[in-house]
Amino acid sequence: MTHRDRYCAVVSAALLAFGVTVGSGAIATAQTEAPAPRAGAPAQGFADLADRLLPAVVNISTTQTIAQRKGGHGNAPELPQFPPGSPFEDFFKDFFDHQGKEPNAPPRHATSLGSGFIVDAKKGWVVTNNHVIQDADEITVILHDDTNLKAEVVGRDTKTDIAVLKVTTDHPLVAVPFGDSDKIRVGDWVLAIGNPFGLGGTVTAGILSARARDINAGPYDDFLQTDASINRGNSGGPMFNLNGEVIGINTAIFSPSGGSVGIGFAIPSNLAKPVVAQLEDFGHTKRGWLGVRIQGVTPDIAESLGMAKAHGALVASVTPNGPAAAAGIQAGDVVISFDGKEVTEMRRLPRIVADTAINKVVPVVVWRKGKQVTVQAKVGELEAAEESGLLASNNEDAAPKAGAETKDFDELGLKVATLTPELRQQFEINADTKGVVITEVQAVGAAADKSVRPGDVIVEVGQQEVAAPADVAANIAKAREEGRKSVLMLVDRQGDLRFVALPVADNKGNKDKTPDQGSAGKDTGKDTGKE
Repeated sequence: MTHRDRYCAVVSAALLAFGVTVGSGAIATAQTEAPAPRAGAPAQGFADLADRLLPAVVNISTTQTIAQRKGGHGNAPELPQFPPGSPFEDFFKDFFDHQGKEPNAPPRHATSLGSGFIVDAKKGWVVTNNHVIQDADEITVILHDDTNLKAEVVGRDTKTDIAVLKVTTDHPLVAVPFGDSDKIRVGDWVLAIGNPFGLGGTVTAGILSARARDINAGPYDDFLQTDASINRGNSGGPMFNLNGEVIGINTAIFSPSGGSVGIGFAIPSNLAKPVVAQLEDFGHTKRGWLGVRIQGVTPDIAESLGMAKAHGALVASVTPNGPAAAAGIQAGDVVISFDGKEVTEMRRLPRIVADTAINKVVPVVVWRKGKQVTVQAKVGELEAAEESGLLASNNEDAAPKAGAETKDFDELGLKVATLTPELRQQFEINADTKGVVITEVQAVGAAADKSVRPGDVIVEVGQQEVAAPADVAANIAKAREEGRKSVLMLVDRQGDLRFVALPVADNKGNKDKTPDQGSAGKDTGKDTGKE
């Protein structure tokens, strides 16, 4: 589960690795008195529903073969690195080849356990999490009646952590349908069925606690949150509504201790269904692609663009020869609608585009220089773009001036200069980068609050290109004349483009006393998404 290490301190994948050992006293005895049913629970309980659903839920056991090193462990030191031709190189190579592995030591088999569910009884298709079967040499699907079936991987998707398996058997299988996860409401009852701690088919109940959770697991995070007990080994198992439909795939838990604390996360079925269908049909995903780098629209950015409210996805850069470039979408545009679907916030756009059919021509509504503009974009394929290595870049030649013109902008807390060969070398700025370079940033000021640094290059101010400090001053003055409280700047940091809104003085020349940081607080300086 190393692909989740970047957030494992907060969110632990609900996967049981290397088996379970249950000793005496490992499981506490149940209370003699049954707890009172939770308010709002069905009067008849969940027994009939569980009887109907349990046969469709499977346990998944995977085995990975790991070569044994001397001493019976796999973390022996690696061969030291020496210069080619060094006499030590051959000596240590012979030593490690002789000592590195125990003679006749059998390989070690690491076993992991997870959950899954059958979605097609005739074809034998089983859905689970990708991290459940990742790196597995052998996968076994265990049915509710303990029938063991060998499984093969039909397809997997790391971006959503979904995998589809196939089993072949004459044994009768039971499948469950996907439901509409958009219809379930916070507070509705849900059931989770899976293989926690390798105990086998286990049913837990709870409510839907929240929607649209972003846990930094991938680019399409839109998790359902539940307080139904989900533990290690529940990964890949289904979350059901009371109609017996799968409305989520249990994937992760929030757990400082490793056990359930009542905060579990599931991939919504409406996100999973098209991915599962593509894996079944092609063995891999085929997502829509627009070809833009985007960031969120904060209140100060919205104000600087003349928008009534902060919404949409701000285009920081456009991939040359991509669908957006062909449609005429520009850096500085704010995408507020795509194919008739409103983009309420930045992270909705990647999912909307990904779910759009490839080669479909769709209307894209953008906010550009104070008004709405509609363009037509032909959706590309993300996987094909990744394979081709398309990147957003600017390949035009720059012509820096011989002398460096400088100017202080105290109201912004920075100093800028024209780009010269010396400054390009000092700040390691690419020769094809245009604009004015920031040479100094005050420790306390608007620029520092937005994580602006010396060496950043201001490409645009107020959506107008700048080549000299005088251009920056002119566009700031224009923003003041228009009554703007802030000015929008396009900043290039080592080829990474992003927009920053900095507060400016009002028409009377009075500086804002407190830099407006918007609802998101201090700017981290990072782009938040690609599409």
